[in-house]
Amino acid sequence: MTTPRVWTFFYGSYINLDVLKDAADLVPQGVERAMLGGFDIRIAPRANLVRSDGHSVYGILATATHAELVRLYKHSEDVLGETYLPEAVLARTSSGDYRPALTYICPEMIPRPAEAAYVNRIVVAARQFQFADEYIARILAFAPK
Repeated sequence: MTTPRVWTFFYGSYINLDVLKDAADLVPQGVERAMLGGFDIRIAPRANLVRSDGHSVYGILATATHAELVRLYKHSEDVLGETYLPEAVLARTSSGDYRPALTYICPEMIPRPAEAAYVNRIVVAARQFQFADEYIARILAFAPK
């Protein structure tokens, strides 16, 4: 029996497939660019989603098993110091279709400055996935001055 995979919307450093591989040995079988409306991104010090009717967040939809997601977000808690919890969302694919997915949001992140290397991991992947230039500039604005 094959282990079921679920679509997950990643929006921070986990849009970088090398980070997924290194952090949790997660190699998605399916990946596509997507957008999530009703949220904005904050990076302080890690990427997080905040509800916002006037914004959308770029990211990727990727397949993962529940065991891989547990491993990934355990890494986030143990190594990065942030606890993210799953939430059901409806993301829009680059072809305009809507897909139900999980995403993970940190309900209580103590604001701190982001590290340049962390922001860069997101920007590198955002360019690879051809996110809009304006969105990449928004991500870069979180880098330390």
